Amino acid sequence: MASKLGFADLWSSKSDRHSVAEDAQGLIAGCMMASLGVLLLSSAGLLTGGTAGVAFLLHYATGFAFGPIFFLVNLPFYYLAFRRFGLGFTLKTFAAIAFTSFLTEAVPRAIGISHIDPLVAAVFGGLLIGTGLLVLFRHKASLGGFGILALYLQDRLGWRAGFSQLFFDSLVLIGSFFVASPFIIFCSVIGAVVLNITLAINHRKDRYIAM
Repeated sequence: MASKLGFADLWSSKSDRHSVAEDAQGLIAGCMMASLGVLLLSSAGLLTGGTAGVAFLLHYATGFAFGPIFFLVNLPFYYLAFRRFGLGFTLKTFAAIAFTSFLTEAVPRAIGISHIDPLVAAVFGGLLIGTGLLVLFRHKASLGGFGILALYLQDRLGWRAGFSQLFFDSLVLIGSFFVASPFIIFCSVIGAVVLNITLAINHRKDRYIAM
């Protein structure tokens, strides 16, 4: 008969698997870093790609808070996440999105930024969001978005995930011309490049064993 999970077991981990407590800490830390990156971007009026970019567009266009919009925009992707990655990934992703949505509204009440250069915000914001995503990925979670849809389309229709992701992000970029100046769009692109380079260099399964 299998033994019940005790308090000590929450902290015990194997070489190829995180413990429950480690996953919880990872999700919290990843969301905190991502929300701080969002704060830097929003303080400079910048955007980014993916569903976060859609949330930024709707936030700037309507004046509604970024957090609730980000949460709602990601709702259609949970089914795809479940089909592609399973229940565990979907539940962790839901928790990460909900917590990040909450933090993006709570953190500005505690941290006020009166001035920040857009280019500086792009570099530091992109780095923070990329690092936050990296932590979430290593604990089998994400912040939803077009990446899940791109992988789903690749499985079902054979479309290359990279090209699908590029197409969706391009739509966000086109939409940004209606709410931002060319310089702000340029800085936003720099931030997206920093974010993706951070992921590309550090997110390697062959260099990281634990899941």
